[in-house]
Amino acid sequence: MQEQRKEIILKEINYWKENRMLPEHYCDFLLTLYTEGNGEEKSIKPEKSNKSLLILSFIFLALIPTSIFLLYFTELSFILQMAISLIFLIFSFGGVFLYNKKQQSVDVPTTTAAIIFLLMSVRMVLEFFSNNIIFLYIILLLNCAIWFYSGRKYKLLYFTISSYIGAVVLILLIIFKYI
Repeated sequence: MQEQRKEIILKEINYWKENRMLPEHYCDFLLTLYTEGNGEEKSIKPEKSNKSLLILSFIFLALIPTSIFLLYFTELSFILQMAISLIFLIFSFGGVFLYNKKQQSVDVPTTTAAIIFLLMSVRMVLEFFSNNIIFLYIILLLNCAIWFYSGRKYKLLYFTISSYIGAVVLILLIIFKYI
């Protein structure tokens, strides 16, 4: 095989491996095949450590219990609780954007944003419409719709399944309550 063609193929396989377009063991096999067993001719840089993304993921996960504590166990004013929760929510959406830009899995920031939004919306409904439970049902169905959209957009199966289960349970609850 011509050296120039071989080099192009090796660069393409390394690109697939770096961007996880194929499983790593497939790429290793193809590299071994095209280098005729002489080892990997690496033209890519070694993978950088993702310590900053790992630390950021722990921060996102810490936002969930902090939000629960803030909304349900403090005597802060309602407006202050919502403002701090909104800051947490914006921070989570920023994480979704950052992870997406770095081509990382958006599981942690998306889940954090969904839980914080659920907590905020339920708290808001209970604060303003405590006498009318219909608004709570509407907000919970809206959360299920957002989970469905997020599950489809980011290909997160557990979000899609959660949206179906949440909607079915909520509809069954409404049916059994009013029949």
